[in-house]
Amino acid sequence: MMNTIYDLLPDEENVLKNFLSDTGLELSSNLNAGEGQIGVVIKDGHMTELAARRCGLKVLSSFIRHFSALQTLDLSGNQLDTIPPWISELKALRTLYLDGNQLVTLPDSIGGLEALEALHLDHNQLKSLPDQIGFLRTLRQLYLHNNQLNHLPPSLWSLTNLRLLSIGDNPLLNMPAELANLHELRELYIHSNNLIELPDSVGDLGHLHTLDIGHNQLISLPDSIGRLTNLSRYLYVSHNALHTLPDRIRALKRLTYLNLSHNQFYELPSTISELGSLKELRLYNNRLSTLPPAISHLNQLVELHLSNNPLTTLPDSFGELRALQVLDLRNTALTTLPSTIQMLQNLTHLDLRGNNFSVLPPALAELPQLQKLDLRWVRLRKQPEWLHDLQERGCTVYQ
Repeated sequence: MMNTIYDLLPDEENVLKNFLSDTGLELSSNLNAGEGQIGVVIKDGHMTELAARRCGLKVLSSFIRHFSALQTLDLSGNQLDTIPPWISELKALRTLYLDGNQLVTLPDSIGGLEALEALHLDHNQLKSLPDQIGFLRTLRQLYLHNNQLNHLPPSLWSLTNLRLLSIGDNPLLNMPAELANLHELRELYIHSNNLIELPDSVGDLGHLHTLDIGHNQLISLPDSIGRLTNLSRYLYVSHNALHTLPDRIRALKRLTYLNLSHNQFYELPSTISELGSLKELRLYNNRLSTLPPAISHLNQLVELHLSNNPLTTLPDSFGELRALQVLDLRNTALTTLPSTIQMLQNLTHLDLRGNNFSVLPPALAELPQLQKLDLRWVRLRKQPEWLHDLQERGCTVYQ
């Protein structure tokens, strides 16, 4: 196998041998090589992909610089604390994986990677980025999750070809208005920072389909969020301090997933009912005591999570959620369920744990698709006979 690989690299055979000697690693033709092995892809007599994942590398071998046709370099999961300036000599490089190392800084020369399209820097110790990162004009994906960045260089906002920006889990305090310069963004992950507000300009990111702003300190959302009419995959706003939503959120007609859990909502804005494409709505760990009757308009809703709210009633219109399959009502203040629950003919999972039901409505026995009914920590005055019938037909009942 070794000879075969060398035969395919007539011009880079010695470079590869020197690289293996320098690192003490073994060669594999499989890019998913195990620890201590180098995976390679060779095309037209040149190394085009090189992977040295989890190999314990502390220094980057200078022999890599001689692989002039290298397009993908994967050095994730090593112990690198610096990247040498010669990295800019890899002019054909399109994808660079440096995640899971111990990097504190990047060299200014990183800006010389003129063909780079994806840069993975998650799980490092970066405290700053060089201004030259703004020279990466072909960059489409930038991953900076879980570093120590408390500011971002102004040049970052000149990366106008970015489709994905992931800067979650950093101690960032704000997002500048220049965020809107990244007008081609499809995915924006700025969760787990220390943000207390979003700039109004976030509404100018008209191509966004995914927005994660969870685990911050947001007390409100800008009205401009209603201009993100292409949001479709999900809007994640969990673990903030929100108690209301802007009315213009009703414009997010394509949104399929909305997570508002772990906030301070006392009531659910009726505008939520206008999000007609929603399939999953997560509202647990708020302060909701009731739901608006208009929630029944969410006729495509498949999952509804309401646990750990002081809910006392559900509206009679609840039964009109005909597509609902998963309903989580754990640890609420409910003592009864509306009789219209029998209309939820597609319901497969019903979680009633920790509620104060003394009796259960017989209507539950009429749910033909029910596969799981969780009644743990529910103190029923008397176990209904129809529970046995549910079990007989294959429904799992937890008590």
